Amino acid sequence: LQLARTCCEDARTIDPYNLDSMDIFSNILFVLEDYHALAGLAQKCIEIEKYRFETCIVVGNFYSIRNDHARAIQYFTRALRMNPDYPAAWILLGHEFVEGKNHAAAINAYREALDLNRRDHRAWYGLGETYEIIKMYNYALYYFKEAFALKPNDSRYSNALGEVYERTQKLHEAKKCYWRSYCVGDIEGNALAKYAHVCDHLKDEETAARAYMEFIRTQELRQVKNFTEFSHAAEFLANYHVKKRQYDQACSYARKCLEFPEVKNAAKDILNKITGLREGQQQLKDKEFSQQQTSAPAPTAQSTIHEFDSSSTTTID
Repeated sequence: LQLARTCCEDARTIDPYNLDSMDIFSNILFVLEDYHALAGLAQKCIEIEKYRFETCIVVGNFYSIRNDHARAIQYFTRALRMNPDYPAAWILLGHEFVEGKNHAAAINAYREALDLNRRDHRAWYGLGETYEIIKMYNYALYYFKEAFALKPNDSRYSNALGEVYERTQKLHEAKKCYWRSYCVGDIEGNALAKYAHVCDHLKDEETAARAYMEFIRTQELRQVKNFTEFSHAAEFLANYHVKKRQYDQACSYARKCLEFPEVKNAAKDILNKITGLREGQQQLKDKEFSQQQTSAPAPTAQSTIHEFDSSSTTTID
């Protein structure tokens, strides 16, 4: 994306009044969440040619990043009046309808995009996402499968499939989808945690623990934490190591939980439990040692004299 942005900026430098492909540039800035650059681009496009198709897309993206979805819909609709055969504009309009909770209109917009290009994976995914929101999971599954078939190495699509399978209690299928997401790159960074969560539900605690350990390791390595998934993983591993009587590891994961308010109290309970278990272990060791000392036979006076005589005997030639 950064390379694409650089190319667009170079094109603007060469010909600052050319609005060709500025709609694509605005999409890039939107994904990068660069509000100020998108605002500047929108202002410049309006100054050059206010009612051009590309300008309407740029301004629509600007209002979308501001969460002003009504104004964004207005500009995307205006763009489609100028060029109704542009699938990307229908998809952008569908996204705005989803944000505005107008799901019927969103479905119609995505279908318009598919009528223009049946191989646009974004439209299939948009339909799947919309049907998932309104809890029509069989429809969502169908559309996500179509998106996945068009772009099988995009982890977002296998993740979406996994989530629908999980919602419909098809856990083995969900497990396969999450594992694939992890193997193809995991753009969202949470596939391994979702995989571990499903393994836990399938009573495969050992696999879940290994997956959570790897998830925490990679999150800390990237220095980017998905807080909800990270805290749940740390709590799971703390409890897991307590069951295994591996108290040092359990303490380490419980202390990680202290960073997160939603599991902070649970972490304190785990640490208190570990302290109690360690004290119990020490008391048991002390008791066993005491019993060993008590059960050892005390030396008698006769044996003591015999040992003394033996040690003090000398041989005279």
